[in-house]
Amino acid sequence: MTAKLPLTCDEQADQLLEDDPLALLVGMLLDQQVPMEKAFHSPYDLKQRLGDKLEAADIASRDTDELRDLFKERPALHRFPGAMAARTQELCQRLVERYDGDAHRVWASAATGEELVANLRELPGFGEQKARVFTALLAKRLGVQPPGWEQAAGPYGQPGHYSVADIDGPDSLVAVRAYKKEQKARAKAKR
Repeated sequence: MTAKLPLTCDEQADQLLEDDPLALLVGMLLDQQVPMEKAFHSPYDLKQRLGDKLEAADIASRDTDELRDLFKERPALHRFPGAMAARTQELCQRLVERYDGDAHRVWASAATGEELVANLRELPGFGEQKARVFTALLAKRLGVQPPGWEQAAGPYGQPGHYSVADIDGPDSLVAVRAYKKEQKARAKAKR
């Protein structure tokens, strides 16, 4: 069986992303300024460091310094472990406050694509682009497709190789990387 989310080059870490909505949200949160594989593997590593459990309420209530130390433990979970530990804790606190700690409810409670993007935008670390990419990821890879998701996801809702939402194997990973490289070159040329 082919993984729905072949993002980490590790079957167990990929399976965690499919099985655990919190792991998927944390991976997306961490997907900045590090290779995608590292970002999406880090929830698996964090789960191991937390005693084989990954729960929003536990992370939300954990001592901040202790959580930072877990992120900094070698190999660090992110290029900026202290800042991303704090952001992850903020994310989990919001999940506890708004969704009783159940990350799945972020999308299960959305009646439309726009509502899904709005729910995601309310989460720490999820700006407009990240919310649209994650909406496309849920729709394209996991079948979470509330009415209007394509429009809400913007360009990421279209067929192509634009983001993590379009990765279904090694070839599409190469295509997404090529697209991102091209976009960076265009942005640099405009400056």
